[in-house]
Amino acid sequence: VQLVQSGAELRNPGASVKVSCKVSGYSFIQHYIDWLRQAPGQGLEWMGRIDPEDGGTKYAPKFRGSVTFTADTSTSTVYVELSSLTSEDTAVYYCVRNSPPPGSPFWGQGTQVTVSA
Repeated sequence: VQLVQSGAELRNPGASVKVSCKVSGYSFIQHYIDWLRQAPGQGLEWMGRIDPEDGGTKYAPKFRGSVTFTADTSTSTVYVELSSLTSEDTAVYYCVRNSPPPGSPFWGQGTQVTVSA
């Protein structure tokens, strides 16, 4: 199982960014994908998840309205798009595929998003 994320991004405040996570090694539609982020000096923060089978999403309350998850079954890729970026969105963003117990989760390598004028 592999989750490969897109490269680092630098954006101005107010802009948008879209991060991708391409999965391989298993059936794309069989597992949810979670998105988390870690800001400098902070712990991991769960943003929400997407069900690639039907595109169903769940967002943490903090991110509703500013974050969108999508999935492309033709390329086995999930995306997170953040809009109206502020410096507080500067973080490393991770996609994660959880596994039923006793399995361990699979992580993408992380994508640095930096918001700076």
